[in-house]
Amino acid sequence: MPISKLVGARVKRREDPRLVRGLAHYVDDIDLPNTLHVAILRSPYAHARIKKIQTDAARRHPGVVAVITGADIRDQVGLVPVASENPSLRVPKHYVLAVDKVCFVGEGVAAVVAEDRYTARDALDLIRVDYESLPVISDPEKALVPGEPVIHSEWPDNVAFRWTLKQGNLAKAFQEAHKVVKQRLIHQRLAPIALEPRGVLARYLPGEKELTLWSSTQIPHLLKTQLSLMLKLSENHVRVIAPEVGGGFGSKLNVYAEEGLVGYLALKLNRPVKWIEGRRENIQGTIHGRGQVGEAEVAVKKDGTILGIQYKVIADIGAYHQLLTPGIPPLTGLMLSGAYRIPAVAIEVTGVFTNKMATDAYRGAGRPEATYVVERMMDRVAQELGIDLVKIRQKNFPKPKEFPFKTATGLVYDSGNYQAALDKALRLVGYERWRREQKRLRNQGRYLGIGLSTYVEICAMGPSAAMPAGGWESGTVRVEPTGKVTVLTGTSPHGQGQETSFAQIVADELGVDLDDITVIHGDTAVVASGIGTFGSRATAVGGTAVLQAAEKVREKARAIAAHLLEADPEDLVFSDGKFSVKGVPKKGITIQQIALEAHIAKKLPKKMEPGLSATSVFEPSNFTFPFGTHICVVEVDPKTGGVEIKKYVAVDDCGKVINPLLVDGQIQGGIVQGLGQALFEEVVYDENGQLLTGSLMDYALPRAGDLPRLDLARTETPTPVNPLGVKGVGEAGTIGSTPAIVNAVVDALSPFGVTHIDMPLKPEKIWQLCQSKEAASVGGGR
Repeated sequence: MPISKLVGARVKRREDPRLVRGLAHYVDDIDLPNTLHVAILRSPYAHARIKKIQTDAARRHPGVVAVITGADIRDQVGLVPVASENPSLRVPKHYVLAVDKVCFVGEGVAAVVAEDRYTARDALDLIRVDYESLPVISDPEKALVPGEPVIHSEWPDNVAFRWTLKQGNLAKAFQEAHKVVKQRLIHQRLAPIALEPRGVLARYLPGEKELTLWSSTQIPHLLKTQLSLMLKLSENHVRVIAPEVGGGFGSKLNVYAEEGLVGYLALKLNRPVKWIEGRRENIQGTIHGRGQVGEAEVAVKKDGTILGIQYKVIADIGAYHQLLTPGIPPLTGLMLSGAYRIPAVAIEVTGVFTNKMATDAYRGAGRPEATYVVERMMDRVAQELGIDLVKIRQKNFPKPKEFPFKTATGLVYDSGNYQAALDKALRLVGYERWRREQKRLRNQGRYLGIGLSTYVEICAMGPSAAMPAGGWESGTVRVEPTGKVTVLTGTSPHGQGQETSFAQIVADELGVDLDDITVIHGDTAVVASGIGTFGSRATAVGGTAVLQAAEKVREKARAIAAHLLEADPEDLVFSDGKFSVKGVPKKGITIQQIALEAHIAKKLPKKMEPGLSATSVFEPSNFTFPFGTHICVVEVDPKTGGVEIKKYVAVDDCGKVINPLLVDGQIQGGIVQGLGQALFEEVVYDENGQLLTGSLMDYALPRAGDLPRLDLARTETPTPVNPLGVKGVGEAGTIGSTPAIVNAVVDALSPFGVTHIDMPLKPEKIWQLCQSKEAASVGGGR
């Protein structure tokens, strides 16, 4: 009986049993003998000169092994790295501990190493730092005003970089436009809030001269390279292990000061050293996402045809660059045409230093900002022209036959059928019925809104020419002598489920049982090379490498089988893990039998190497471009400002689906994070650079009671970029949801004359807006 194909099947995650039973090992679960613990003294000032640090009392505290400051190690540990390139980029020196001055609240000033974490934390209180307060700039727009405080004295102003992109005849577009629609748009700062904060454990073996670093990271191989440079070690004497990682969302796609610091301490103290981040530290000192404010202008004809779009945006990058900080805002520009045929596009990005933690990649990384701009502007244009929000999108879609579709920003969209996803979402949500219900409820003084978002995103991060540190990925498939299969991948899954989906791919290629396959990742001493997991690339790039390696293994097995069966390789049929001769099904040999022969190596073809394994490195020729439609129905209570989501439908197209269960999980999680940005979340600094949302008492996350039932569906448009046909799905929910929810709330409040509300749409903001509009109406205004 044929084995059923696993690719496309709803297979439960093989990772989950160890996770739900508490058997998995995160960084803090790894206990090495004689481990020391680190606590970091962080600046309470947003901008201040360090005049003196007194550490004697802390050094004398029982249980303290060492106290170090930035001045102690400025020449011993390299700077925190920046990988992104830009001709105008200004890169300030970012030490692992502050030297001379601090530039944001939470910047590390000194570190205590002690026998236990409690002693280390207590000793921090014994350190005395003499600060000289300096002027603070926390508003990115004010930071550009001449005469405002300059954070880094090496330069005359707070400009961190500039990036521009102009394509098409924009002047002609705006000259010929029937109407120009303008809107100021804010993308507030967000904290990623991974369930597991960051953590680092380092051990140095002096005999072997080997430094091993366990880190909650998304990029173990890239971290290994950067760590060797920071610590001036030979890279082949550095090993990085990413054990279980409790969420990342881009925040762990980085090289942080603490990784270099803990590695250095292990080298110098010759004992294992561990640092585990607290939640307050996490919100202070782990990267933030978004942080853009800009003005968009759209040129449009009477019939709704979009002629051009321009966007001038200020990107609040914080006090320093992290690994990819300067590379995120340009992604907004590249995706500024969205899912539409827009012939002229211009974007001007000004990155600005402020006295805050750095911004960097957070789920979507530049693409949610682009989709929000485009989708809000599509609704604004529809409002101004009196055109239905569905029809204006339909009018500007490229047709399926136009793919590959080259956008005005220079990207080439691989494949797409945007109309099909929109039609399916409209049908599933019951669009016309909700419009009738909206009209009925308004007659009763109730305010229903329908929001739509038709998005496209750039995924499968590669090719290497467009990436700061390579866009390829490696995969190895090895059939052991016993017939069990080991898969090594350079990706670093942390919730995406690739231990399951990669096993499904290999099981189908080799005809072996899913339970006979083990997927290994995250250890640079075991997996020879890799790039990592981010940008919805793991399956599209890493999965393809695994597929190609499995194909190589199967073809080598075919050659061995042909030799053993004394048949021509072309005369063999492979089915259910067995090679047999055409027309003689009983004359065959299984992949397990072949593996044993390959390792015993007594009956192999001449000049064939023993073993049954293969490695493949896949270099994509292009990005992939998933797309979809999200529709949200809300009811807004103007008396309280409360928003109730009545219906949420998402139709996403991520190309070929390996495991629908995993795809649904990624979409669900993404929608919740997009909902968080739309309605609740916001990192707030005051004018003194003090972080006002420094704990989960103040930083509002969505709770279970805030979440609607999510009705998920798909269309499937394979990509030609990789043989799997997969596009990626890890960020789709975040990208599609935010504008759909905001559009719905604005639509609900249109009877009040509301055309836009800045995120997050908190109840007090909505209530105040409704009260002011009602007062204006009563007074004859509006």
